[in-house]
Amino acid sequence: MLLVAFINNSLDIASEFNHHLGGLMKHLMYILVTLIFSPFILLQAQNGHSFIGAEACGMCHKTEKQGSQLSIWQNSAHSKAYETLKTDKANQIAAEKGFKTPAVETAECLKCHVSGYGMDASMLGKKFKIEDGVQCETCHGPGSDYKDMKVMKDKDLAVKNGLVMHDNLEKFCIGCHNVESPTFVDMNIDEAWQKIKHSIPKTQN
Repeated sequence: MLLVAFINNSLDIASEFNHHLGGLMKHLMYILVTLIFSPFILLQAQNGHSFIGAEACGMCHKTEKQGSQLSIWQNSAHSKAYETLKTDKANQIAAEKGFKTPAVETAECLKCHVSGYGMDASMLGKKFKIEDGVQCETCHGPGSDYKDMKVMKDKDLAVKNGLVMHDNLEKFCIGCHNVESPTFVDMNIDEAWQKIKHSIPKTQN
């Protein structure tokens, strides 16, 4: 009888394990992608490229002809990511997660709520402000060496000088938008992208 009970209990455990396996594998995939892609932009900075800040990027990326990228970013949640950490709700979440510091001072929060976090001050340009949250360079790489117009007009040259372009948005975005975040909500990346899409309009002939 003991053997039968042991076998039945083992089968129940196995069944429960299989039920949760799908979710576990998804969770592990999110973590793996985070480990792969989160350090990527930091590696760009370590290669000598420094952050110039959204204000500097916006000097060329604000006109309608260019695609109004600056205003699209300004009206997005990304631009307000740092300010979000200053709210009572953010502090409550941080405390519930066991952190002793306010959310705006907690590394685990800052790593996905600002650009250039953890970088040496020498790698941050004069116009760079951490308060600007998740800026252009979080996704496109530190812009010090590709910001010049003559470089930006040559895509290959810009990439050689630190510009990052993404062929697979989901793989990059889930570096932060994943189950590690206490406020994570599963979302359709393609739908989310449509809200902040900022491509340069094709020239009309």
